[in-house]
Amino acid sequence: MILVTGGLGMIGAHTARALVDLGHEVVVTAHRRAGVPSFLAGKVAVEPLDVTDRDAFLALADRHDIGDIVHLAGSIPGENPVDYFRADTTGLLNALDAARTWGVRRFVVAGSLGVYLGRTEIPWHEELALPAAESPHPIIAFKKAVEPLTLDGLRGTGVQPVVLRIGSVWGPLMDPESPFNPMMPYLNAVLRGERPAPRYAGDGGDSCYAPDAGRAIALLTTAPALRHRIYNVSSGRRTTNRDLAAALEAIVPGLRLELRPGAGGDPYLDITRLTADTGFTPAFDIAAAVADYVAWRAANPR
Repeated sequence: MILVTGGLGMIGAHTARALVDLGHEVVVTAHRRAGVPSFLAGKVAVEPLDVTDRDAFLALADRHDIGDIVHLAGSIPGENPVDYFRADTTGLLNALDAARTWGVRRFVVAGSLGVYLGRTEIPWHEELALPAAESPHPIIAFKKAVEPLTLDGLRGTGVQPVVLRIGSVWGPLMDPESPFNPMMPYLNAVLRGERPAPRYAGDGGDSCYAPDAGRAIALLTTAPALRHRIYNVSSGRRTTNRDLAAALEAIVPGLRLELRPGAGGDPYLDITRLTADTGFTPAFDIAAAVADYVAWRAANPR
């Protein structure tokens, strides 16, 4: 059985779905979010768990035979970043403790493309040395720390660590007004019948539809062998505002979105390593992703 912490969040739920589709038994943990997405109903075991509770975390093994861990649980920083660092570091350390105690095969953990900020090379790939630049947000600062904590925390064990440098993921279950992805407020303004403010046509950058991200993580979790410990997870291509506007105009009758001329050299993730080791290729281009998301939102609030 595979444990997915934070398995009712956007990335976690799509990862759990992909694991089930691959034929695996899955248990997901839930803390703040209790509703099970329709595509997971009856297909996974759900365990209420605050990952900062070490005893409760380790007690999961009393009820489930867990062979792999995908640690995606996380929180959002409040006014005091120290509280956020304390909570998410404790959750990570408890997950690592569980991996060591249970002797799992593989420990997969969420990092971020934000670790590359400061590198000017495009696309970003795993061989780049990480810059010592100041992090623009506490989440990115923590995700930088995730990598050495995980790799050193499992050193000398039989547990294989896999750090995911996850790109800009969007799709079903994401907050429609999320401040972490500018695509979401723009897209959802259109769904409300509003006309969003014009954007520069060539701006954009990394983008990955959530079902694709979940499938990539599932493949990295279940692959018979992996040659690396760090993998970029995304679509492997740049998505521009021009691409997004065209996808929306193709499915919303009469819609014409205003774009300003201009192009940005926005970064995106190279996924050559991911594809080589798992065979992953995205199932959704931006047009298919937008069409799928609009159909999902017709029956779901987020």
